[in-house]
Formats: sequence, structure tokens, C-alpha cells
Amino acid sequence: MSEPTGTILEKSPPPSPPPETGTKERRRFWSARRVPAGLLALLVALIAGAFLYDIAAVRADRPAMSWRRELSRQLAERPLDDIWVLVGAGVAAALGLWLLLLALTPGLRRLLPMRRTHPDVRAGLHRDAAAMVLRDRAMEVAGVQSVRVRVKRRRADVRAVSHFRELDDVRDDLDVVLADAVRGLGLARPPAPSVRVRRPGRKG
Repeated sequence: MSEPTGTILEKSPPPSPPPETGTKERRRFWSARRVPAGLLALLVALIAGAFLYDIAAVRADRPAMSWRRELSRQLAERPLDDIWVLVGAGVAAALGLWLLLLALTPGLRRLLPMRRTHPDVRAGLHRDAAAMVLRDRAMEVAGVQSVRVRVKRRRADVRAVSHFRELDDVRDDLDVVLADAVRGLGLARPPAPSVRVRRPGRKG
């Protein structure tokens, strides 16, 4: 039987893949480290360029630069327990450890990974934005005068000031509201709210 005139047949879209679960979506974002990498590359290029220029000058029957002759003399004459040798070694070791730390840690601590709803898309939420959402939701609770929120990786510290109502009642309402707000953030590892409520301090 033929379809009536004017009927439009639409093909339903394929079902979206289920969101990913596990430890991959909880991993932090890796920083590009552009500034340290650029500074290190510039420093290495300057030092290598200076040495190459001096070596090329010596090969062209020109005297070596005074700074390289002085450096060679100092390295040959100074003992290993000299204070300047120890300071230079300490600075080089500290710089190397700092570079290793940058290479082995992800960075971007203020960016919280969100749950994946699509395997090819990975999103993150800034801690300040998450704290603003939780603060706005907490201010909706009756009796709350002011709120300070600090979001960490595993915990959200909420400090509220209540000018009326019982503190226990305000705290219970905040627990419910903040638990719902944290779920609504869509984070891969939702922080556990830690709520404290107090009365405003006396003026004067």
C-alpha cells in the first residue's frame, strides 16, 4: 500500500552511546606547559648558540671568548667542595626536579573533569564556576544570610551564616540542596559537601 501524498518519512537517529564509566573520565586534564617549555627551549638555544659560535670562531683560527676560557679555568681549578660549585649543583638539581615534576604531573588543578556523555567529547568545569553554582543554590535556603564556598577535588567546603531559624534546620536544608546541586554539576568525581553554619558576629 502506497503512502498518502504529503507524508514525510523520517529515519530515527541511532541511539546515542552510553556514557563512559570508570577511571578514564576521572583523570585530570593535562596542561600544555607552554611557558616553561618555551623558556627552557629559549635558554637551551641561547647557550647552545653561544657555544657553537665560539667553537666555530676557534676553528677559524680566532681566539676563544674570554668567558669560555674563564669558565674552563674555574671548572678545572675549583674543588668539588667549593661553595660556588655546591650552589651551582644545587640550582641545577632543583631546576631538573622542577622540570621532572612538570613533566610527570597533569596540572590544571582548578579544572574538574565532568562525566562523559559522548566518547569523543571531554568536558571540564572550573572550580570557581562550581563554587558559584553551589553558593547561589545555598543562598536560596531560608535563613541563610551569606555563604562562602570553596570547591576542592574531593570536597566542597561550605561556610554559611544564618541570621534566623534554628542552625540545625538550616544545616539540614543546606545538606539536601547542596547534594542535589553537586549532582547537577555533572562531575566525574562529585565533591562531598562539608557544611558549617553559624550565627553572624556581633557588631561593635
